Amino acid sequence: MKLSTNKMIKTFKYITLINILFTTLVTFGQANTSTPYSEFGLGDLKSSTFQQGRAMGGISMGLRKSGAYNMINVGNPASYSSIILTAFDIGINANAQQLNRTNFSAENSFNVGLSHLAFAMPVSKKSALSFGLLPYSEMGYNYTKMLPKSNLDGSISTYNKISAGDGSVSKVYLGYGYLITPNLSLGVNLAYLTGSLKKYNSEELPEDPQFLNSRVQTTTSIGIPSVDYGVQYTIANPGSKAKIIIGYTGNWVGEINTTTIKTTSLYRKDYITDNESESVNTPYSPEEEPTTWNVPMTHTLGFAYEKFNKLLLGADVSYSHWSNFREGNVNSELSDRYSIAAGGQITPDINALTSYFKLVDYRFGVKYDKTFITINNQNIHQYAITFGLGLPLRPNRLALHKINFSTEIGKRGTTNNNLISENYINFSLGFTMNDKWFIKSKFD
Repeated sequence: MKLSTNKMIKTFKYITLINILFTTLVTFGQANTSTPYSEFGLGDLKSSTFQQGRAMGGISMGLRKSGAYNMINVGNPASYSSIILTAFDIGINANAQQLNRTNFSAENSFNVGLSHLAFAMPVSKKSALSFGLLPYSEMGYNYTKMLPKSNLDGSISTYNKISAGDGSVSKVYLGYGYLITPNLSLGVNLAYLTGSLKKYNSEELPEDPQFLNSRVQTTTSIGIPSVDYGVQYTIANPGSKAKIIIGYTGNWVGEINTTTIKTTSLYRKDYITDNESESVNTPYSPEEEPTTWNVPMTHTLGFAYEKFNKLLLGADVSYSHWSNFREGNVNSELSDRYSIAAGGQITPDINALTSYFKLVDYRFGVKYDKTFITINNQNIHQYAITFGLGLPLRPNRLALHKINFSTEIGKRGTTNNNLISENYINFSLGFTMNDKWFIKSKFD
């Protein structure tokens, strides 16, 4: 009876995982961002670090196992070689933003969505396999500029130039990590980037409800493979519980072959109800135009100092040559990007029997990002502090589970030169499960 019950539990786990996979595939096609800075390049680029690393400033280069727990660190595939239990990780994100601009009232927005879905399992004592789905970039913005217009009678009126965009690019990956020597690990993620980005440029004349407004919609479909490769080297004295892990990753996307469709339409608008009429002309859609986007490599170097089940401190530095980004033959005038992240984790007493709070992981961090965006000769910078908790659930003979919370409070942009400052809070909730799903029973 006990053996049958165990089989039923495992079957239930597999069915639940399959349902989550299908649900996630549907949900990941939706953008969950509202920022004018997502207009540029491929949109607002997303970190591949899960809640554990996000709470520590977003570090990932030197992360392997977190104490007894097997964590999935997609940020550095060399870390997979430390996985000895089947691991499953899923998370959700909530984002609250406030946009500020000189002489304009603040605008608030709130978005919620899945942040990742990942699975890993050991292949041998020295290697492990991982696969999953996570966002690569998101686009979501809508803003209006009032511009002067000269009329035939010599008078001056104003018209609205509206820029908007939405869409997302997701990353499906399959990774493998191998322990070359007791100190050296190598890993690789083979990934596929897929999604579509839509941009809308409209011109409207609010002073004349009968005016035929115009809109050009550009839809870009993306589908291209990418490669992440990583290395980790561990420095530790024999018998010591402390160690230093040095890590590096490179991300290669290269040239993205896209398909772009432009559609032009004319419409009227009721400015009281904000309703639009159907297109009064037959929308003009030219043939699909193939375009090549040249995406630069990203290099990240970092380290982590770990005292087993007690303390973890780390830092990462990242650089990417976005000034080389091209959309076809057009230079998008982006600038090089670099970022710095640092953070840590403290576990008061992993063996505590009387106080649950001594078992909790307390995480903290800071991050800085000099983004690839430059507007009106003004570089756009991003600053944030992070913190979070790792809450262990009661373990059983075969399984370890943990709930991970992370919070990021930050600012991006400035109100100088008539630009927009964005204050935000990101909340993340993740669930990590370690289990022996594929261990064959010794008794029949």
